[in-house]
Amino acid sequence: MKIKVVDHSGAEHELEALPGWRVMEIIRDWELPIKAECGGSCACATCHVYVDEEWLPLLPEKSGEELDQLEVLADLKPNSRLSCQVLMSEELDGLRVALAPASLP
Repeated sequence: MKIKVVDHSGAEHELEALPGWRVMEIIRDWELPIKAECGGSCACATCHVYVDEEWLPLLPEKSGEELDQLEVLADLKPNSRLSCQVLMSEELDGLRVALAPASLP
């Protein structure tokens, strides 16, 4: 499985991904610059990403916790998600996201 991640400089990286892993964990484990301060507990918004529009219908609905965290972001967009709340699956093979400014370490 693969995930495509556009970093803060605009470079695209194709990363190997395992099913069941959080997108945030995959990005962090491949050593791309992502703050992810809370480590995936949906208690901050420092793993904020922009999901390519074509992938949005395949993602689970945002939880109340995720919505609360996203609301505080100045750079919020309709395709904003917290990467700690998106679990990789076969259905998401090829998922493309871009790191948002709030995720910059």
